[in-house]
Amino acid sequence: MNTLEREQVYFSFLGRLSGAPSRVLLIDYDGTLAPFSVDREHAFPYPEIPGLLGRIMAAGTRVVLISGRPAREVLLLAGVHPHSEIWGSHGRERLTADGDYNVQDLPAEYETALLHAAEAIRHEKLESRMELKTGGVAIHWRGLDGREIADLERRVLELWKPMLSGDSALELLKFDGGLELRVPGTNKGRAVETILKETGAEAAIAYLGDDLTDEDAFRALKGRGLTVLVRPQFRSTTADVWLQPPQELIQFFEEWLRTAGGNHDQ
Repeated sequence: MNTLEREQVYFSFLGRLSGAPSRVLLIDYDGTLAPFSVDREHAFPYPEIPGLLGRIMAAGTRVVLISGRPAREVLLLAGVHPHSEIWGSHGRERLTADGDYNVQDLPAEYETALLHAAEAIRHEKLESRMELKTGGVAIHWRGLDGREIADLERRVLELWKPMLSGDSALELLKFDGGLELRVPGTNKGRAVETILKETGAEAAIAYLGDDLTDEDAFRALKGRGLTVLVRPQFRSTTADVWLQPPQELIQFFEEWLRTAGGNHDQ
């Protein structure tokens, strides 16, 4: 899709948004709402974002954050008040805007495999690079140089090789800044599919994301809504539109707010 076609898709969606009976805004967190940070505990959103999302929700849009992080971690970092609905751990956790929390059951054989994966990392004294989540174990290498990343990736792949085969085989996922082992079938596309089932066919829906993990969500929404790649640099994607953060992202939210009947100057 060339630039002109992408612009046509974008403005066509905004036209549809204005007359839609309901609106749903689905957004990835790290790399989309928040710039990447070597210290993951300080990955806060661009300053304008929390207020804009709060006003978009107040104007009647259902806002859902969908992240690989644990849901409550996103809640604390995002700074949106009142908080939006959040799907964490690639959709295995769901925290509603009312505060109800649900998590998918983890079959015992996968739980054991994940425990072995985590123990292998601890044994190699790489725990400082490890993130434990519901249904997954991740290794982060943001902040390392190219040689250090290649060495860490090689070591982790060797440690995790036994968990990639057999009846309880886990899936290996490479993302922007690391590797993750996760339970099969766990991805953001499943979360989007569930939300689509809860949403009327005439609703205007968009999904914004930056990473390869967001491609599952883009594919799940294809033909039903607008898919938006949010990155400083373009990459190959199935998304309909490319926005460069933070200014084009902020502009998108302001246009959403105006189109949905809100006032972005409030």
